[in-house]
Amino acid sequence: MSLLDRRVRGFRLVDLVALGLLVVLILGVYLAKTIAGRERAEIARIERQIAAEKARIRLLQAEVSHLEQPSRIERLSTAYLGLVPVSVKREASTDTLLDVARNPAPPVVVVPPPAEVAPAVAEETGAEIEAGGEEGQ
Repeated sequence: MSLLDRRVRGFRLVDLVALGLLVVLILGVYLAKTIAGRERAEIARIERQIAAEKARIRLLQAEVSHLEQPSRIERLSTAYLGLVPVSVKREASTDTLLDVARNPAPPVVVVPPPAEVAPAVAEETGAEIEAGGEEGQ
């Protein structure tokens, strides 16, 4: 009697081995499918995270472009630092730079009166609070 014809409890040994292999294959496919499903979920989560980060980057770029507006910087430098545009008398050409370096002019300090500072501060603070409130929502 060969191994292929041998019977165990009424079943041929080759049938039992084939059934065992079939069960192992079924379990392997099930496990592979389960693992693939988890990976798909992880990939979807990461893609959502990437999309959220891209949206956050766009928001930050818009905020930077707002903060770097020359008119805003000029308004803040006037309000907080007392800076004003350079007068024509203070401008120098490339030919006169050597003379300016040898004889520097004393710095001119202009401080605005306190009444002028308050409206600019209140206006800027209110705009930043409104922009910050929209960002958090």
